[in-house]
Amino acid sequence: MAKKQTDGNLALEQQRVIVIPAHDEIVARKLRVAAYARVSSSSEDQLNSYRVQNQYYSELISSNPDWEMVDIYADEGITGTSVEKREDFQRMMQDCRKGKIDRILVKSISRFARNTKDCLAAVRELKELGVSVQFEEQGIDTSKVSSEMVTAIMASLAQKGSESISGNVQWGYQKRMEGGKFNTCKAPYGFTLHEGKLSIKEDEAAVVRFIFQLYLNGLNGYEIANTLSQQEVPPGREMGTWKDSSIYYILKNERYAGNAVVGKSYSTTTFPHKKVRNHGEREMYLLSDSNPPIVSPEVFERVQALLQSRKNAHIGSTNQTFSRKLYCANCGRSLKRKFTNDKMYWVCNTHFQNAASCPTPPYHTPDIEQAFCRMYYKLKHHGESIFTQMLSNLQKIRYSRMLWSEDVISLNKKISDILSQVQFLTQLQQAGGVDPDTFITSNNKLSEQLRSLKQEKARLLDTDSDDLADRTRNLMDVLEDGPDFLDGFDAELFDALVEKIIVDSNERLRFRLKNGLELTEQIERTKR
Repeated sequence: MAKKQTDGNLALEQQRVIVIPAHDEIVARKLRVAAYARVSSSSEDQLNSYRVQNQYYSELISSNPDWEMVDIYADEGITGTSVEKREDFQRMMQDCRKGKIDRILVKSISRFARNTKDCLAAVRELKELGVSVQFEEQGIDTSKVSSEMVTAIMASLAQKGSESISGNVQWGYQKRMEGGKFNTCKAPYGFTLHEGKLSIKEDEAAVVRFIFQLYLNGLNGYEIANTLSQQEVPPGREMGTWKDSSIYYILKNERYAGNAVVGKSYSTTTFPHKKVRNHGEREMYLLSDSNPPIVSPEVFERVQALLQSRKNAHIGSTNQTFSRKLYCANCGRSLKRKFTNDKMYWVCNTHFQNAASCPTPPYHTPDIEQAFCRMYYKLKHHGESIFTQMLSNLQKIRYSRMLWSEDVISLNKKISDILSQVQFLTQLQQAGGVDPDTFITSNNKLSEQLRSLKQEKARLLDTDSDDLADRTRNLMDVLEDGPDFLDGFDAELFDALVEKIIVDSNERLRFRLKNGLELTEQIERTKR
């Protein structure tokens, strides 16, 4: 009996091992391959290079029977010194995170990223996702590299090359400015640029004159921006919407009087390059009669004098500004002015009518002004990292939300269809099924359609809930142009930065900035 049981156990053990034979029809999944291409300017030669790279990668991927083409990601006319501005690069990274790509082909490390930090961050993330990157010129395949040392060295070389190119470009600009040969590379609002020369764009020039006249009539930048918005006057293409900072930029710009100061900003020498305001660290150059004037020199000088006088008139500006900005946290009502012994205070309307109904006490005007100056100093010296992170988060939220937009999904399908047509056309050309002239004509037509679809997609992404990001960038511009510290209250800076002040308690104010960010500042009471 025991023997029979043992034999049964042996038979059971044998039954547990099942061999599945190989089957000819079971084959490995094709490698999903994408390519990334980038050109660094929009000149005609570079645009040709852009088309060539697209054609090259279409043929390369299509010719390998073990590869399946996912997409060809291409950014054109965008700087390579930072990956943040490259939309197709970011789209490619998102597709990798979704598991759509196994391998990425890139011509060289300098096309992928021009600084070591960005290159290594992307390669590390891609390796964690199981995505390999093949750099053709350097012969590097990250799937075969046991460490990132080679990539780090090559990225460092690419960065040094980019630094050298950038240095040469900056030196060239400097020499052109010194010789008075550099005017501008971008037309301000009210002008058009043709072959390096500015000419007046009359419909916008009329708006510029209107802005100067409104300011001389007593309106401030905030009120002028509101007036233009209410009258549905179209803003400049890069403005987005009329803002008080846009108004003050126009009012202070000597271009409108026919002169130019070049060298107001410069690019840093460290990577990634950042454009910063020139506060005297480098030379600037005044070019008289550099372009036709939109307003007379007399009107321009009158506005400059008025700007300075309003800046100096702290008390009058404070009266006008704070009357629309101070609110009580306890009851929600606004604060109103009250004069006691020739000193101005701000008191909650509820408290003013019945002190027992709201405990919020009066605030002496200098206490509020000084709290703003302290808050401004912190923002000026520590706010950039906060705003940069905020912009990054907004971009992630926007792209995540737009993934579910029917319009974007439709555009993505059309883009995918065009890429399939490009692939099919390439295969026909390789098989000799289409003559070269027809291939070039058809390929160019498809390239134009692809570009148009990408532009439409970019427009949808830029116009969807992007106001908060615009306001954040506007605050960063205001802070960059502002002084390192305030030796007194600046009403124009206050208007440009602060939406409202919420009076939290006897000891604390809450500044709500124009982008919704709230910063708390303690009150240091002055002697009355």
